[in-house]
Amino acid sequence: MSFAARNVLRLSRAAAPVSRLQVTTSRAFSATAIQRVSDTTKKNNVVREKEVPATIYDGPGSGDKRTVQVPDGASKIPFDSPQPPAENEAVEPLTKKAYEALPRTVKSMTVFGKTIIITGGARGLGNHMARACAEAGAKNIVIFDANQELGDAAAAELHELSGLPVSFFKVDVRDGAAINAAVDSVVELYGAPDVLVNSAGIADSNIKAETYDPAMFRRLIDINLTGTFLMSQAVGRAMMAAGKPGSIVLVASMSGSIVNYPQEQSCYNASKAGVIQFSKSLAAEWAKYNIRVNTISPGYMDTALNRVPALEAQKKIWKGLTPQNRLGNVDELNGLCVFLASDSSSFMTGADCLIDGGYSLW
Repeated sequence: MSFAARNVLRLSRAAAPVSRLQVTTSRAFSATAIQRVSDTTKKNNVVREKEVPATIYDGPGSGDKRTVQVPDGASKIPFDSPQPPAENEAVEPLTKKAYEALPRTVKSMTVFGKTIIITGGARGLGNHMARACAEAGAKNIVIFDANQELGDAAAAELHELSGLPVSFFKVDVRDGAAINAAVDSVVELYGAPDVLVNSAGIADSNIKAETYDPAMFRRLIDINLTGTFLMSQAVGRAMMAAGKPGSIVLVASMSGSIVNYPQEQSCYNASKAGVIQFSKSLAAEWAKYNIRVNTISPGYMDTALNRVPALEAQKKIWKGLTPQNRLGNVDELNGLCVFLASDSSSFMTGADCLIDGGYSLW
């Protein structure tokens, strides 16, 4: 079936439950969106960080403030605008006693004793994944995020709720030198990481390719794709140096495999297709080091950015094009994230795992 015919068929399936629906232009959306379209038009740059502020929470009282020195040599980078954190719920960490009582198969499905780095973990889907890893037995949680205030708040809250050691490093995923310095500091604190969950990303939508600003295109590619490479490289090197197995979980999108409808978002789709192919290539290259690399590709998710009146009409179309006729809940990626991070998926690498309510089936 041709692309045009496929979209006509999908639209006809969506039309019945949403007849006489008026489609309105919306703000940015995505399974991994953390920023509105209006934010990406800002062209102001900031000087590359010379120091990476870090806060280490391990024990009672306030966090231990530290700075990680960043070597010279990296170029200037733009800065991401902050977004409010998602509403948080209780965290119930897996205790050693409870872990030891588990059957062998269930034990393998936990991340007990593992040190986990999560980018974009200050808010949104990344924050939910961090909390899930804490509940699944992680020994240490490390959050990388570009926003100091939200990152500190997220780390402090997760430490308070779980009692686990939680650290925050203010890192922009486009700043390779800062990433390397922060990962080196993580190794000094906790040893080489066992898991990387790369959730940081942005999205532009409802922008035609013929009018797309090349500077915006480069910025989105640098965050979504180059940032994925830089984080994977730094953490992968640490795993190799320690001679330990590891798991890298990259958050891609169903948009890396299909073309979304009705909105135009060519750049975002291209960036996520790049993440998927990068993951497969890395999985093949690093299998000899016992490092696994897989992707999670969400569909339309019920994130805070999508809970606005301006998107109600468009969300009805998305639901109508999804066999399950709904958006995904923000915690419905957690189980797969923990599974891919755990030893239960030890023979799984190079896989792209769709969680889209069946959207990509039609």
